[in-house]
Amino acid sequence: MAHAYVPGLKVVPNTTVKKARQLPLKGEILKKVGEKVKATDEVAKTHLPGNIVPTNIANKLNIEPADIKDFMKKSEGDSISKGEIIAQTDGIFGFFKSTVHSPIDGTLDSFSHITGQAILREKPIPVAINAYVNGVVDEIISDEGVVVKTQAAFIQGIFGIGGERRGELKIITDGENSPIEEKMIDESCKDKIIVGGSFLTHSAFQKAIKVGAKGIVVGGFNYNDIKKIIGYDIGVAITGQEDIKTTLILTEGFGKIHMAKQTFNLLKKHEGDIASINGATQIRAGVIRPEVIIPVKPDAKKASENQEILGMDIGTEVRIIRAPYFGMIGTVTGLPHKLQKLESGSFARVAKIKINEANKEALLPRANLEMIENK
Repeated sequence: MAHAYVPGLKVVPNTTVKKARQLPLKGEILKKVGEKVKATDEVAKTHLPGNIVPTNIANKLNIEPADIKDFMKKSEGDSISKGEIIAQTDGIFGFFKSTVHSPIDGTLDSFSHITGQAILREKPIPVAINAYVNGVVDEIISDEGVVVKTQAAFIQGIFGIGGERRGELKIITDGENSPIEEKMIDESCKDKIIVGGSFLTHSAFQKAIKVGAKGIVVGGFNYNDIKKIIGYDIGVAITGQEDIKTTLILTEGFGKIHMAKQTFNLLKKHEGDIASINGATQIRAGVIRPEVIIPVKPDAKKASENQEILGMDIGTEVRIIRAPYFGMIGTVTGLPHKLQKLESGSFARVAKIKINEANKEALLPRANLEMIENK
């Protein structure tokens, strides 16, 4: 039987997860293939070039740019300290000298006899990346990083904000249908990854940030409240770099949408365990999904690494990723072979979906659907 292939959001209790941990530029690799690592272990490090600070020497000394070399007290490539003299005139009989002091600690990159400017560079900025998850180094990415492999429960969300965090899972709602309210969050949530059901209120999110929660995993959130949290509208670019202390992962979508039962039950099963989460999301080309990774004991019988993805078929559970049913869960009841004309006038392959929450069936473009992989 033919299958329709569409992207799938994974909700799996035991699988092999591989995470590439790469530096922004070439550097030093600190671990070897086969070496066990903890999530907090540094696996690679490098130094980013320091910030450039241009300084107009000719103007400060009141000289012609062509004469700058005669008055420089430092050569290109020399180290400099804040307050140190880098250029100076001879003055008159040793008096009335004009002097330029370095505004930074760093190096003198260059100076120009055309512009009269010197280019100073601050000290290199050290950058290190950690393993993110407990596991084993599976591969070395030459001069750039490593690939860490771990056995884990793995859950993908539909949208998130905030970067990588790590903490203990704490369930604070009765079930997948219950919302997270402000009163449920207290000091016991500090450094925890909070898990709730159907919805997170804006006030509850603010309370979670205030008490120092590492993250929140919940079914839905109000789209308009995203701007209140981060200060600007979310576009089509990747998220994950927002300046917030608490990462938010939505498993279902925007609005009051209960978390899928299998997702909630899997998270509840691991309450008290340490999880690594990342809210980074990109919906369009080069899809990136927010994730929850909970390392588990290796079990070859249950691991689903490299398992065959059969694709969408009758009975497949899917999540709708476009309006007007964004975030809703449904079941495939038909896969028409012929292209169907859409409201826009274009033609596309569609699927007949029984939408659980709307209690109706609809023909939707297959590109607007994502399979829920839960085996």
